[in-house]
Amino acid sequence: MKNDTPEELNPDKEIGRLIDEVMSSSLTDEQYRKKMQRRKEVQDKRIAEAVPEKGLIIVNTGNGKGKTTAALGMVLRSLGHGYKVAIVQFIKGSWEPSEKRVFSFWEDQIEFHAMGEGFTWETQDRDRDLDKASAAWEKSLEYIRNPDFHLVLLDEINIALKMGYLPVEDVLAGLAQKPANKHVILTGRGAPSALIERADLVTEMTLVKHPFRDQGVKAQPGIEY
Repeated sequence: MKNDTPEELNPDKEIGRLIDEVMSSSLTDEQYRKKMQRRKEVQDKRIAEAVPEKGLIIVNTGNGKGKTTAALGMVLRSLGHGYKVAIVQFIKGSWEPSEKRVFSFWEDQIEFHAMGEGFTWETQDRDRDLDKASAAWEKSLEYIRNPDFHLVLLDEINIALKMGYLPVEDVLAGLAQKPANKHVILTGRGAPSALIERADLVTEMTLVKHPFRDQGVKAQPGIEY
């Protein structure tokens, strides 16, 4: 059987192989140096061939915690670079999020709209939930189309899609209207397959343990809100 050579391997496969090999305790110092040198060559080549920039569609989904938190990290980076950012929250909104207070320090760079009325089991009014989701989407479209905003975060929009409050076809059509270099982040569990297929970056948060589910610990300031 023909063995793969470095030239025949894709970069991810070769880097993975090199990582496995350098973890071996049997390597001499010189062998280790050569393996790491080769890894640097592969990585440098990938970076040299990469596209300088592209507006990304980013999806944070899954049942684990951290979807919005990860998105807010990107918001913070964008603000640090001086970019304008818009946040539209689809489900949250019946309570005042602490993030909104923090981001008020960048009020000249950020627009923040909490347009939901809380979780669906709290509102108990499907028609009102539909109206709120539709209004949030119309507001989102304003920012998606506006070239002045570098990043748009649509928080919990995946929940609205999963619940049928918004047609996924409308959201995909709206995303197609964004300027080429604009980034859009869509968070929430249950992201539909069509959105995942369209996205450039998808992260699924996996739930392993949760203090409320496993220990009955309520949501706490600084952790959940």
